[in-house]
Amino acid sequence: MNRPDVVLCGANSYEQKYYFNEDFKKLPESIKDELHIICVLFTEEVGGVFMIGFDEEKSLVLVTDADEGDLLYDEIGAGLLVKEVTKRKQDLFESLEMFYKTFILGEEYVTGS
Repeated sequence: MNRPDVVLCGANSYEQKYYFNEDFKKLPESIKDELHIICVLFTEEVGGVFMIGFDEEKSLVLVTDADEGDLLYDEIGAGLLVKEVTKRKQDLFESLEMFYKTFILGEEYVTGS
């Protein structure tokens, strides 16, 4: 599985579990709830494992995968759903990238002029 460098949250349809990285506990509860819903609904729809995290370029990434023998996992549907969620939640994901860079990595926030 292609894992993000830093996992923010994820859901696993095989174990029916949700994971949230406590390094991000300063996020507002409403954002944590929204991430939980996104992850769980994703795995309910297509199965497998779904993660939201950050890559080495500090960009937010959505990763989905399945066990090798999982014949019920819809790889094409998963790819389409990743695109849909990315588009629908663009503002949220941009804010999460800014939060990650500022509060987790300690980078200085610079506004465009």
